[in-house]
Amino acid sequence: MNAVLKESNRFRTLFDRLQTRVHALALTSAEERADKIRRLLKATLEARPAILAAAHKELRVNETDVDAQLLMIKSEAEFITRNLAVWMAPQPVQGSLMTLGKKCYIRYEPKGVVLHLSTWNAPIAEAFVMAYGAIAAGCTFVLKPSELAPHSAQVLADICAKVLPEDELAVVNGGADVATELLQLPFNHIFYIGGHQVGRIVMRAAAEHFATVTLEMGGKNPVIVDASADLDEAGRKIAWGRVANAGQVCLAPDYALVHASIVDAFVAALARHMTAMYNADGRGFQRSPDLPRIVNRRHFDRIKALLDDALDKGAKLEFGGDTDADDLYIAPTILTSVTEDMRIMQEEIFGPILCVLPFNEREEAIATIRRRPKPLGAYIFAKDRAAIDWFMARTTSGSLVVNHNLIQSGTNPHLPFGGVNASGIGRVGGRATFLECSNARSVVEDQYPAGDPNIMFPPYSDKYKKMIAQMLAKEIRVPDAAIDLINGIIKLTSVFKRR
Repeated sequence: MNAVLKESNRFRTLFDRLQTRVHALALTSAEERADKIRRLLKATLEARPAILAAAHKELRVNETDVDAQLLMIKSEAEFITRNLAVWMAPQPVQGSLMTLGKKCYIRYEPKGVVLHLSTWNAPIAEAFVMAYGAIAAGCTFVLKPSELAPHSAQVLADICAKVLPEDELAVVNGGADVATELLQLPFNHIFYIGGHQVGRIVMRAAAEHFATVTLEMGGKNPVIVDASADLDEAGRKIAWGRVANAGQVCLAPDYALVHASIVDAFVAALARHMTAMYNADGRGFQRSPDLPRIVNRRHFDRIKALLDDALDKGAKLEFGGDTDADDLYIAPTILTSVTEDMRIMQEEIFGPILCVLPFNEREEAIATIRRRPKPLGAYIFAKDRAAIDWFMARTTSGSLVVNHNLIQSGTNPHLPFGGVNASGIGRVGGRATFLECSNARSVVEDQYPAGDPNIMFPPYSDKYKKMIAQMLAKEIRVPDAAIDLINGIIKLTSVFKRR
């Protein structure tokens, strides 16, 4: 009890310092904020050996996959620093009849103190994408890395401590008890990456302080393989998408809905490409340097239980299925004859297992998808444009990729990334993260009198009453160009009157 209270007091002091610092950061220039992001990136790239070592200890991830994370944050940092001055500048908006003679614009201001409860499967990228956006917006930032990636968490703490003071950017390490203590504090915005159970806790905590939230919670992402799909291409790309990071990717395809006429050929292509990627030398999948491990024994046991439950209930093992608890190893696996009563079709797998379900009519595939909460990502493989459009119009997801998978996050900063309802709230990446951490403050400056400036005040004249009645009685359609012209005339007239 005393230990928890001590932690709570420590975090409160830290929070107060961060909150006090917000006022000064709100006045910083785009270049000052960009310089902080550049310095953070530089320190991160210099820490590459420590980042590689941490990733290998935690997931046995190879260097190339870790470098992909570094490339993602490098691209993010460069995009933000190039564009930040434009984002921070007042954004003029179109005038209206009701604002004639007035200047209207949007000013983006920092929300304040931002908390990020990060996750473990890509800890470096998931920490700094949010941190860069908060810094760009002029906020102070608290990062709580996942305790399931403790080595990466320590590297993150070391990097941040070298670059920025703790009253601007703080890293707080620890377990669920630490996250609970942090959530009791009145943060202005909270980022969270993880599952639904904790997502609900975050939303309830945020409600206590009316904090805004950005949640990314994954889900069961479907991939539709139409009869017109290029099967070799689909097999190669989906094999990579499902097995990358041992399936521990929030955007990974969770199950494949495949036209019944091509199921056997698709399964064969999928198995062929899994082998080519992760067992090309024939020494076994477990020896592949490119196949990571499951993060810990608890997650291994959960995935193994999903697999066992499916097999016990009649699922057919088409490929893989090997596991090694001591090595936290699960082989790339393909299941068919999967039914709705199996847990593997009710829970997000987050492992290298793909369920393949046949469909005859398109409506069957759509019905299967709609029985589940809206997913974070969805994928369509087809060459028939009409089929692509049909499926696209009848599905919803945080993002959609046609004829590929896993390429929509961290590859284009112009594309905001996030979920919908159960798979997430809000968007991140590029300008989207800046906007999540900013208050879009509408500003109207009364500049030049338009007509009688007193007409709007009581007692209301007959002229004013008649004008309001006429506006209510018919559609008001004045071209923007006409509004701009009238405003120009009002401004010019006012200048001459002053002379």
